[in-house]
Amino acid sequence: MSAYLETASIWQESWDRQQEGFLPDREERFAAMLTAVAAVTDDTAPRLLDLAGGTGTIALRALARFPGAEVTVLDQDPVLLTIAEASLRGRGTIVEADLGDPSWRAKLPGELPAGGFDAVLTATALHWLPAERVAALYGEIREVLRPGGIFANADHMPEESLPTLSAKLRGHGRKLREARYATGAVTSWSDWWQRVAGDEVLAPRLAERERIYPGTAHHQEWTPPVAWHLDALRAAGFAEAGVLWRGGTDAAVVGLR
Repeated sequence: MSAYLETASIWQESWDRQQEGFLPDREERFAAMLTAVAAVTDDTAPRLLDLAGGTGTIALRALARFPGAEVTVLDQDPVLLTIAEASLRGRGTIVEADLGDPSWRAKLPGELPAGGFDAVLTATALHWLPAERVAALYGEIREVLRPGGIFANADHMPEESLPTLSAKLRGHGRKLREARYATGAVTSWSDWWQRVAGDEVLAPRLAERERIYPGTAHHQEWTPPVAWHLDALRAAGFAEAGVLWRGGTDAAVVGLR
């Protein structure tokens, strides 16, 4: 892995560009979530769980904003975790776990930070899980937070009071995205994974990934409106729940333990 460190930073950049092609305001949601973390920790180095963290996108930004932060990246994807591990360079903990399994918390290393994490953050990931699992997961996440800690989830969460405008926003975004793909301005999701298949380190991990996510298993998105998430957070026991950020048909909801 040591020989892979420099290449990993390029893969990290490649992942970011590919994701930004799909989510042009991606950095804005991260900034909003990290500002909330700063608020509940008085700008001290947080103990942060990057949930379904993929390549460690949020963890890396947390380390840049809060030197000395204790970060844990939890995901199931072997390709993205390989990039995360090489990118973090020993500055965080990597955990491989399936959030579809309620026992995921047992995979966290050793004991939780004293009192629990200051923040659990996730972005554009939980829409792969069914409704009942997301609702249960919110309660499980609350249990790994310290009192006063926060959980934030940024994802596709349309505004239910604007169905017509939301449809137009999605169509407009899709048109711009397809134009970026057509001109080569950014790499599409499918093209990015084709490039992974040609990398000598990542290709074996891709074979593992395809066993974890066979064929159609990773194509069932569920994107309820913000109101559903807020109700689920309150039902899970969060003291407060609300909208932290919104951009078009995406939003970040936050729960305060």
